[in-house]
Amino acid sequence: MANSKRNGTLHLQLALLISMALAAASTTTHLRFYMHDVVTAFPGSPVTAVPVANGTTPLPIDPTIRFGDIYVIDDPLTEGPGAASPVIGRAQGFYIFASQTQLVLQLSVNMVFTAGRHNGSYIVVQARDAILDKVRELPVIGGAGGFRGVTGYGLLRTHSVNTTTKNAVLKIDMYLKSV
Repeated sequence: MANSKRNGTLHLQLALLISMALAAASTTTHLRFYMHDVVTAFPGSPVTAVPVANGTTPLPIDPTIRFGDIYVIDDPLTEGPGAASPVIGRAQGFYIFASQTQLVLQLSVNMVFTAGRHNGSYIVVQARDAILDKVRELPVIGGAGGFRGVTGYGLLRTHSVNTTTKNAVLKIDMYLKSV
């Protein structure tokens, strides 16, 4: 009986050590960058969000936007919120206005890094984005390069928006975990 108890204690200690080693092996990376979604061109800034399909039902909150509108994006990612801030990558993908009553997007995007420490790597985001919410949580479903096998989430905040042009700058804080 004493030998059995000792073996049980050893197994428990071994399991605890393995759990601690796995937790220590995983690292969390925090990235902060800004995404510039330009729907209407202005001097020095070309369009980066292009409508490719028009929905049929105008949204009650903004009748210029329709349920089903689809935009393809190739938005710059920058270090800071200003348009002249250094570009570190591109947000490439699409969004669909996916609610008949609210400003809610279905966002599918690859955050592709083209400069700095993460150059050549990308993060894949697939998310619901309720664009009027102060903070939106975007799940990271994968990545490649230096981000191969990551999991995590991004917190998205609207830094600025022009309601006439529909141009917006979004602040993104990514929290990524890899093993």
